[in-house]
Amino acid sequence: MIIKVEAIVREEKCEAVMQALEDLQVNGLTVSRVEGYGAQRGSDNWTKGMKLEERMKQKVKIEVVVSSEDWADLTEKAIRKAAYTGDYGDGKIFTYEVRSAQKIRTGETGYDAIQRQE
Repeated sequence: MIIKVEAIVREEKCEAVMQALEDLQVNGLTVSRVEGYGAQRGSDNWTKGMKLEERMKQKVKIEVVVSSEDWADLTEKAIRKAAYTGDYGDGKIFTYEVRSAQKIRTGETGYDAIQRQE
């Protein structure tokens, strides 16, 4: 079973998460800068005595595709450990079953499409 692990984390934790995934020898990842808010619906900041409401927070979305549920579990644990601060806004991790995967260059499908080639 191929599984996609998607994590939305604080910008300042992106490098730590990427290093944790590299240490785990995850083959590849995609990183996107995103905006959003969670249960707190943003926050209030004060600038020059004026209250400014900041609804959208800058985050980073990291996407990884792995070859099994065991790898997905290891990947989730590595991301959580690297992204954790204990404060609100640490982020979320989602996992999805991938119906199909295909390597564009070679046409390989399934597990072969996500394998690292030496």
